[in-house]
Amino acid sequence: MMALLDRAPVELLHWFLGVLGSFGVPAWILAIISALIIIGTIIGVFLGLFALTSVMERKILARVQNRYGPNRVGPFGLFQPVADGIKMITKEDLVPRTADWVVHLLAPVVMMVPALMVLAILPYGRGMVPAEFDAGILYFFAVGAGTEVAVFMAGWASNNKYSVLGAMRAIAQMISYELPLVISAIVAAMIAGSLSPSAIVAAQSGFAFGFLPQWFAFTPWGFAAAFIFYICALAESNRSPFDLPEGESELVAGHLTEYSGFKYATFFMAEYVGMFAICGMFVTLFLGGWQAPLPFLDIVPSWCWFFGKACFVAFTMIWVRATVPRLRIDHLLAFAWKFLLPMSFAAFLSAAAWHYAGRGPLAWLTSLAIVGIPYLVLGTAFTNRFAVSRRTYQFSE
Repeated sequence: MMALLDRAPVELLHWFLGVLGSFGVPAWILAIISALIIIGTIIGVFLGLFALTSVMERKILARVQNRYGPNRVGPFGLFQPVADGIKMITKEDLVPRTADWVVHLLAPVVMMVPALMVLAILPYGRGMVPAEFDAGILYFFAVGAGTEVAVFMAGWASNNKYSVLGAMRAIAQMISYELPLVISAIVAAMIAGSLSPSAIVAAQSGFAFGFLPQWFAFTPWGFAAAFIFYICALAESNRSPFDLPEGESELVAGHLTEYSGFKYATFFMAEYVGMFAICGMFVTLFLGGWQAPLPFLDIVPSWCWFFGKACFVAFTMIWVRATVPRLRIDHLLAFAWKFLLPMSFAAFLSAAAWHYAGRGPLAWLTSLAIVGIPYLVLGTAFTNRFAVSRRTYQFSE
């Protein structure tokens, strides 16, 4: 029974295709129907998560900041995403007269497509991988980099100085943080010996001492790489405190200044879908993917563990947004190049030492020293260089 629940989505798909096959439907048509069902299911699930997360984020932010969140539209304000969707669909689409309307139209599409495409290679459960690639990690980052092109398209096509500045900020930020992001992911792939997400999840199976999961995040090099990946994921998703490309206080809304209606909603949707995609990759690389955290919890369907972990990581991103103020652009870029990038190389060397030292007590000490010493040195130097001065408030009398 538990095995049936674990593979319920796959078994349901096979049953439906078997029913169609009994009516004499050709195999090639069944393959197309299977692909369309998988694609539709993935899009439907993540768009549903987008709607739920949008209202839950506003409620969490309101709770943290001691104010009211959505509470009027539907029970407990749960229909607020529906109201927002209706508003965005019916809102007038305004395009500046001097804008390049073709590129202006294509930018949100180019933003949304990569965010959906990268969902295909994530292992959602035991044997539940929509598209199994031997180089799935490479595919994830190669396709995900298309969002940078979309941001530049939106800023340039708007023919607006604020939009162009916002796009340039976004490109500088994404390129800066993509380097340590990719290197930290390669660290996990190097230990697993594969670029396949399924193989990386399989490399984290089992329990030490019968109860401690052997996830990569529970090793010195894995914790450092996961920490770097998480921070870079915030920056790549334009989440606070790295939401400078849309800095409302100085750039109105950055590359989104000249967007309204459904186009703006598409950008908004792509940001959330991309956030869930990178949360899913974080879970795959460092938190065991669909693996259960304790042996006796293996009775819970594996896909529940994957989505539960991904939602928890997304919740921490919302928590960070509610509590951490926005950074300055020079501090943000310096943090990527002068701290995260060297630390990602340190995590890489630490993982190599862990592997060749036999993964025993000596490996723990060596690996911890390789990441700990650079962290102390770089952290102290960076803190002294960009020391935050005490803020003083002056009030007019």
